[in-house]
Amino acid sequence: MNQTTPAPVDTTRAEVSVALGERSYDITISDGLLAHAGRTIAPLLARPVTAIVTDENVARHHLKALTDSLDQAGIRYTSIIVPAGEQTKSYARLAQVCDDIIAAGIERNDHIIAFGGGVIGDLAGFAAAIVRRGIGFIQIPTSLLAQVDSSVGGKTGINSSHGKNLVGAFHQPVAVLADINVLNTLPARELAAGYAEVAKYGLLGDAEFFGWLEDNAARVFAGDPQARIRAIRTSCQAKAAIVARDEREAGDRALLNLGHTFGHALESATGYSDKLLHGEGVAIGMAQAFRFSEQLGICKQGAAARMEKHLKSVGLPTDVSGIHAHLPGAGELVNIMRQDKKAEAGRINFILVKDVGNAYIDRTIEEDGLVKFLEAELKLK
Repeated sequence: MNQTTPAPVDTTRAEVSVALGERSYDITISDGLLAHAGRTIAPLLARPVTAIVTDENVARHHLKALTDSLDQAGIRYTSIIVPAGEQTKSYARLAQVCDDIIAAGIERNDHIIAFGGGVIGDLAGFAAAIVRRGIGFIQIPTSLLAQVDSSVGGKTGINSSHGKNLVGAFHQPVAVLADINVLNTLPARELAAGYAEVAKYGLLGDAEFFGWLEDNAARVFAGDPQARIRAIRTSCQAKAAIVARDEREAGDRALLNLGHTFGHALESATGYSDKLLHGEGVAIGMAQAFRFSEQLGICKQGAAARMEKHLKSVGLPTDVSGIHAHLPGAGELVNIMRQDKKAEAGRINFILVKDVGNAYIDRTIEEDGLVKFLEAELKLK
């Protein structure tokens, strides 16, 4: 019997589909995508007009490469540049971006480009959701965190004084272009913060992937293209599968928030500043979720130590001693958690774990036990 030789696997490029019926889209992951972005984007546009929303840091490093590719494709554009940082996800900045998109002559059938990290994707995506009652947008994520998580799934929004991402909308992009080359300009701290979201996908539902990360994290951080593409592709596949089942977080999409209830409370307490990056908050939050699960007798003993060892090995914090800022008491942190989007009927829903790769949604946590746990955690500072 003749055997067909399997086609070689392209390890320099990957595509992941997000299956949402008529609103399905592809995530393309490769190196050098930015140089050809105009050619990729042109067929998606009703007319060759767009607006780019980006921040000052991304503009300095990468805007010219994107605009050159748009020029080559004959696409006219307006660049809207905002300050970098989590504090840009504000009502005032949203109003400015919306007004600038309208002033650029963007019509309802046009698309804008969200060109940046998670902050830009959230801000620009929310603006796209509400300008002219909804225009299309394309995600070109430039941080590891955005490439593996925030650019996929259609969550957009800004922060409120009451908590993170409390004002927003579900609005899916029409395409996601993840160029791994842009990660080379990320500061080491930003890269590590993004890696927390990569590790999350192994911790919540893929023990084999987490084991691969334990063996290959150094390659990911060193810029090995194959390792980075595999890490990003696997993360996006995991998120795409969950989003396809539960687009609006009515069920198991909440699993993607492993570490986020704890982490968001810490981010809020530190004023959404560079005292604690989002990924750092997630890293601490995931470690807390594992420790809390072990304390409750839910999680296999030793799982928390294993995941903490890996996060520490890549430079991520795993407890509040890594936060160089004043923190409120346990009671106040719980009050912040009550504002979490996952709270229902005044109860805080948590993502807890039974082991590495085995997370679940818990709606039964008693507040007294949570306060005592957080009091002990705060003593680590």
